[in-house]
Amino acid sequence: MTLLAATKPQAPETVTRRPGGRRRRRWVGALYAAPTAFVVGLFFVVPLGLVAWMSLHHWPLLGPPSINWPQNYADLTDDQLLQTAVWFTVKYTVVVTVLLFALSFGLALIVQHPFRGVTLLRTAYFLPAAVGFASASLLFLGLLSQEIGPLGGIVSVSASPNQALGSAVGLVLWRFAGFNMLILLTGLQAIPNEVYEAAKLDGAGHWRIFFRIILPMSSAPIVTLFILTFINMWNDYFWPFLVATNEQTRVLTVAIGVFRSQTPAGSPDWAGLMAAVLVAALPILILFMIFAKKVVNSIGFSGVK
Repeated sequence: MTLLAATKPQAPETVTRRPGGRRRRRWVGALYAAPTAFVVGLFFVVPLGLVAWMSLHHWPLLGPPSINWPQNYADLTDDQLLQTAVWFTVKYTVVVTVLLFALSFGLALIVQHPFRGVTLLRTAYFLPAAVGFASASLLFLGLLSQEIGPLGGIVSVSASPNQALGSAVGLVLWRFAGFNMLILLTGLQAIPNEVYEAAKLDGAGHWRIFFRIILPMSSAPIVTLFILTFINMWNDYFWPFLVATNEQTRVLTVAIGVFRSQTPAGSPDWAGLMAAVLVAALPILILFMIFAKKVVNSIGFSGVK
């Protein structure tokens, strides 16, 4: 008989870390981020700070500037052009954001699961995104023209503000619904099929699956798409510029382009213009600062570039 000697359990090896290792990693990370921080600071933070500084001063034709806060911002409340543009921009942005999401999400649900012809449908839905936005704008402008357009007698960009709004919304829906569909489709396809099968075994219907599974598990790309669409529509310029035939149909970016608060000398009031630019950019900055972390995490999750 062979007796085995009892062996003592070996103590786990302890890894000794140098005290300066964590600090060194922080410095390495800071060095990697330094070029991006420099570019952002030089081309975004510094110009934004100069705009804010100029909006707080009065700039005479001769002589140094003087602080006149908050007169430049108070003058904006008396400008009827900007007030009308702000209201039309809010209406245009909200309507496009809601309708574009509803259409894109519906298309994504249709082509979510594989079936015969699904590739053809995905291609057809995405095809308008391959058309340049300037070309698409001129195409729609010709279609809705009262002189040469086949749809000019039904919907005209120059008939009324509501019809101009409808034509602007129609172009954006046609042009961007397919692209946004792909963003939402990445979130939908990340949901495992086992989850759907388990829900069906539990007796869940289509609406219950939609509200209990699809919406909660796709919340990240949905929120990201809402924010990015809102920002893009708020800053939209080219197509609203073509549609804006009168002051009632001008978005804020177009209104700022024609904004002229004239001084007695006849030169543009640059301080008032900078105040208008800062007011137009402030909602977007606040929105992005609130949801920046969620947007970045969603982009990293879904692979949106």
